[in-house]
Amino acid sequence: MSSRTEWKKRKIDLGSAVIGIAVSLAIGFGAGFYYPTLSQQFSPYLLSGKTYNSPDWSSLDQVYFTLTSNYDGEIDQTALIEGAKKGIAAALGDPYTAYMDATETADFNKSLHGNVGAGIGIEIGQRNGYIKVLRTLPDNPARTAGILAGDIIYAIDGETVSEQTASEVSTKIRGPVGTQVAISVLRNNQILNFDLTRAIINNVSTYIKYVDNTAIITITRFDSDTGDIIQGFTEDFASHQIDKVILDLRSNGGGFVSAVKTLLSLWLDGEKILIQKSKHTADEITYTDRGQARLKDLKTIVLVDGNTASAAEIAAGALQDYQKATIVGTNTFGKGVVQKVFNLPLNTSLKVTVSHWYTPRGSDIALTGITPDIEVEITAEDINAERDPQMDKAKEL
Repeated sequence: MSSRTEWKKRKIDLGSAVIGIAVSLAIGFGAGFYYPTLSQQFSPYLLSGKTYNSPDWSSLDQVYFTLTSNYDGEIDQTALIEGAKKGIAAALGDPYTAYMDATETADFNKSLHGNVGAGIGIEIGQRNGYIKVLRTLPDNPARTAGILAGDIIYAIDGETVSEQTASEVSTKIRGPVGTQVAISVLRNNQILNFDLTRAIINNVSTYIKYVDNTAIITITRFDSDTGDIIQGFTEDFASHQIDKVILDLRSNGGGFVSAVKTLLSLWLDGEKILIQKSKHTADEITYTDRGQARLKDLKTIVLVDGNTASAAEIAAGALQDYQKATIVGTNTFGKGVVQKVFNLPLNTSLKVTVSHWYTPRGSDIALTGITPDIEVEITAEDINAERDPQMDKAKEL
């Protein structure tokens, strides 16, 4: 072989190698760049070797074809797709699993940290098929006007909202600072009307006050830093000569489990506080931190009611199971399930019930709730008269 022929062969080989490397880099870059999308599209086929049977969507195509062929009006394809996503999630019949569009996702993320913007200062949730007021926040328009926890939201600005979700109702209630909103509520079979002015909401997750040698800690929700804030409260207990703690978890709808773990570490030293079970994963057990249980021998009372739910029930259930606190009030809500939020394209998301949880002693509180050690009712008349027999009982113990 001549040197010219050998050089030509080497040149061809080198050229092929360069092209091969370029193609490999392009494929690798493309796969890396589009990995989130590809992962979401194909992960159902790859997860844990499970088989995934895609439903037959042809009937949906038929519905769409029939609409486009016969509907006498404009068809917004994006709106149809969004509606289909909501419908798929809603068809599960689980009130905690929901598809959220971009606006709802942003609002949900803000609400986790209490950043609700301007409104009237109420926390709402779906209870027994109704949108109810779970809590009115202090120093905010709703409480000042006389709206009470337990009121059913009937109408907003004259529009009935009985068929709407809690998220949709929240969106209607919020608005620019200084604007007006008319709220109609159902209480004791009577409709009451309130004209309110929206304001920036004062929405702390926890606060403390001292009565003699008792520390009363109110927790409105478990924000990501709520546990740390309460850890800070306890550093002043010695100077106040605290000998009793009252944890007020009434109308606390839940929040971050990590915050509950930090809170319970004040009473439980490395103890099991939560068991999560799912058909998709192995059991998951959550333990408190070690070396933080400075309140383990301090008398503790926990106040609960029918709107105490989710993460708040985890806290009450663990303290009750280990006999570290006396639970006072009424049966809790019974939300013994855990949700996870999956981020989707275009800033949308899917909130999915991924597991059921159990107390340290294995109790399933779903639907039944946590039964208090001492049952004390509070009525609308008590609230109107600014009486609190549940708190009074906690102070007596």
